[in-house]
Amino acid sequence: MRSDPILVSASLSGETLWGKEKQVQTDSTFPFDGRDLAGVSPDEAAADRRNSNRYRTVCRVARVRRANDAGLWRVRNISDEGLMLAAGVSMDVGERLEIALSEAVVVEGEIVWTEQGCCGVAFLEPIDAATTLRMLAEEQRQEGYRALRLPIEVQAIVTLRDNARPIDLTDISQSGAGFRYDAPIEPGTELELVLPGSEVRRNALVRWSRGSRGGLWFTQPLDRGDLESLVRYQ
Repeated sequence: MRSDPILVSASLSGETLWGKEKQVQTDSTFPFDGRDLAGVSPDEAAADRRNSNRYRTVCRVARVRRANDAGLWRVRNISDEGLMLAAGVSMDVGERLEIALSEAVVVEGEIVWTEQGCCGVAFLEPIDAATTLRMLAEEQRQEGYRALRLPIEVQAIVTLRDNARPIDLTDISQSGAGFRYDAPIEPGTELELVLPGSEVRRNALVRWSRGSRGGLWFTQPLDRGDLESLVRYQ
């Protein structure tokens, strides 16, 4: 049975957002380059480093929900007070985000700066970044771990035995998608999926099927950039 997500929310404080570098063994760690998080002056960055531990992760994807959109954005680094996200979409200072680092770990924050496809997010409540990173690493090692999925309700096109027909997608990730179809499709069936309003297409296998519902596995994962914003497919 899936437990409820860990959700962090409260009001934004005026405390230092990010601070002193401290590396933790995660998927990948690199030295802080002095510019990653804040887009602030050297004096401000130095003050940040004196007041908070900073953790750097470059191999994690988060599901980001906004007022009218959702997508998969890259987490560049994370600390107790905030994180840096990267995505090729428009971002606005003051925008509130819900950020799922996994299905079980969800935080809320506010964008406090934007620059060249990146933004700094201040958590509405501080977290324990070291513990969170260890928890996320442990989740990934568990059997049955699944990549983050985006809920979606769009009609795509599926080519099955040289016959192109519409198919309803119910969720999507880089590695697969859930669907509804007007007839059962046998598990193991090969097909081609074309996402609406785009040239994004993937060969896929039906992993499971029950009645009109089923799941697809992409033989080649989608690029994360293809899923930065679901609005493009609606």
